[in-house]
Amino acid sequence: MSSMRIRSFFTSFFNRAPACAGAVFLGCLGLVTTGCDEKAGTPEWDTPAEVAPEGVQKTPPARKAIRVDAPGNSAPSESRNTSEGLRFIAYNVENWLTMDRYVDRKLAKNLPKPEAEKQALVKLLATQSPDVVGLCEIGETADLKEIQYALKVAGLDLPFSHYVGGSDPVRHQGILSKFPITSTAKPAETEFKMSGRTFGINRGILDASIHVGGKPYRFIGVHLKSKREVKDVDQEEMRIHEARLLRRHVDRILQADANARLVVYGDFNDTRPSKAFKTVTGSYNDPGYLTAIPAKDSRGEAWTHFWEPHDIYSRIDFITVSRALRPEVDFRASHIIDDPTWNDASDHRPVLAIFK
Repeated sequence: MSSMRIRSFFTSFFNRAPACAGAVFLGCLGLVTTGCDEKAGTPEWDTPAEVAPEGVQKTPPARKAIRVDAPGNSAPSESRNTSEGLRFIAYNVENWLTMDRYVDRKLAKNLPKPEAEKQALVKLLATQSPDVVGLCEIGETADLKEIQYALKVAGLDLPFSHYVGGSDPVRHQGILSKFPITSTAKPAETEFKMSGRTFGINRGILDASIHVGGKPYRFIGVHLKSKREVKDVDQEEMRIHEARLLRRHVDRILQADANARLVVYGDFNDTRPSKAFKTVTGSYNDPGYLTAIPAKDSRGEAWTHFWEPHDIYSRIDFITVSRALRPEVDFRASHIIDDPTWNDASDHRPVLAIFK
């Protein structure tokens, strides 16, 4: 990347960031993620990044692994009036990871998410000032740290983090929070059988609890199986099986505490009428029913994803809540974020929920 592009990137960040953060970030001159060579099946990471990543060589495809110093979970100042409500964003960030990509119609190996897309995404999130962000389609822990630090430089400090994965060694989930993550949990079941074979849930189930203003919130994140075909098995059935695993996890939580304040969110890769989505939300008359927040954009449109090869706009990203939390949802203020530059950041539009 040229020095001119680097200066342009940091100039836009420093307009919003404190001067001291800008000085530190200039000393580091960039952010780099690690490759996808070695990955655990279900990784866990709960350490916030407080110091900028070192080793700044952004010349793809050859890149060095970075080291990030994390001094610990120091509680942030709660200067913000929590009576204003909790702002939560669910967002598929479209491959913030290292992968093979097409550049000028030619396949290039092991490239990070393009810098212009990263800049657009960070700017979009920083402008919205969320308290908690649930992310999917991120790569290594270093990718989550990169997002976290870039947001901090842009003026949005979310120092607390949790990171999970599943059977997919490339794409994972993460959550960033302004407030301490008080506990995390793993689902009891992560595998299912189809056609005589055993499969693991692709991107895992994220489970993180956060207390804000004396109120507990339990965030359950998911990124269900994509619509891409799989040899010898039905991709839709795989998604339904994953949805059942998620629903069983939710049921166990509600059986232990019927008043659990759950936020079940993510990229469901299916629409509201689908069997997979209905499997997750459950029956309307059931005490464990999850209400999908009917968020729309500024034009009254409800789609969240544009599948360019098929020219399809659809609603596949949702934030749902348990009955105990439903009365606190600000349904009028919650919405799909449709900033003009949304498509520069991701093929998904983020969904914002506000809890009173």
